[in-house]
Amino acid sequence: MYPFYEETQKSLSILYRTSKHVPPHLHHAVEFVYVTKGTLEIGVGQELYHMEEGDFAIVFPNVIHHYQVFSPGNNKAYYILASPAMCEPFQEELQKYCPQNPVISKGMVPQDIVNGIKCLTKSEKEQFIVQQAYVQIFLAKSIPCMKMVEKSSVGSEDIIYQSVSYIAAHFREDISLEKMASDLGVSKYVLSRVFSGTFHRNFNQYLNETRLNYAGAMLEYTSRTVTDICMESGFESQRTFNRVFMQSYRMTPREYRNSRKQQYQSMGGNQNDS
Repeated sequence: MYPFYEETQKSLSILYRTSKHVPPHLHHAVEFVYVTKGTLEIGVGQELYHMEEGDFAIVFPNVIHHYQVFSPGNNKAYYILASPAMCEPFQEELQKYCPQNPVISKGMVPQDIVNGIKCLTKSEKEQFIVQQAYVQIFLAKSIPCMKMVEKSSVGSEDIIYQSVSYIAAHFREDISLEKMASDLGVSKYVLSRVFSGTFHRNFNQYLNETRLNYAGAMLEYTSRTVTDICMESGFESQRTFNRVFMQSYRMTPREYRNSRKQQYQSMGGNQNDS
C-alpha cells in the first residue's frame, strides 16, 4: 500500500480519540502522541515501536508513519499536530533529522511535557503565542532525550519516502524534476506520477509549497530581510518569490509579515522588528 499525503491546514490540531489502525501517511506537521489508556504501536520508517500509558512520541515532518492497535479494551491517546511555523527555532533539526527511536517511556518523559499536554488540551482556544510556547517546550524537552539521525537512515526504498526526503534536504538548492529523477535513479515520468497521484500537485507546486513553508516561518519569526529569505528559501529571484507567495497567501511577503506582527500585538505578544 502506498502512503498517503495528509493535508494539514490548522496551525495546531488536537485530537483525543480511541486509538485505531491508521495506514502509512506523512505530512508537513510535527506530530506529538501521548498515550493515556492502553497501548499503541507506532510505525516509523520500517520499524514498529510499542507505546504504553504515559509514553510520549514525536514524529518529525515528512516522515512516513502509521499506527496499529493490538491490545483489546480501551486504548486512547492524544494526537497533537503542529505546523512548522510553530517550531521555528527547531527548523534545522526538523528538516534534516528525526529521532532514531521516536518514543520516550513514561518514566523518562520530562514533567514539563506532561504538564504542557494537560494545560494545552484543556483549552484548545488558547492564544496562538501560548500554543506555540507549549509546542516549543515539547521539542526543547524531548529532543535531548532522543538520539537524532538523518532522515534518510530511517527511510526505505519506497519512492514516495525518497521523494519527500530528497526535497526536504534540497529545496533550498536549484533542483528540477529531471535532476531529482537522475539522483534517485528513476524515470522522471514515474516521479511525476508520484507527485500527482500521492501529493495531488505537480513537482513544482510541491517544491514551492515546501519553500513557502520555510519562508513563512522566517518572515514570521525572524528579522531577516525579504531578499535574504527569498534566497535562503531556494527561489531563483525575488520576482518569482513574490509571485508564488501572492498565489498562495493572496498578499505580498511584507504584507504577510506585517499582518502576523499585528496579530501578535493584538494578542500581547512580541515580534522582531522588520
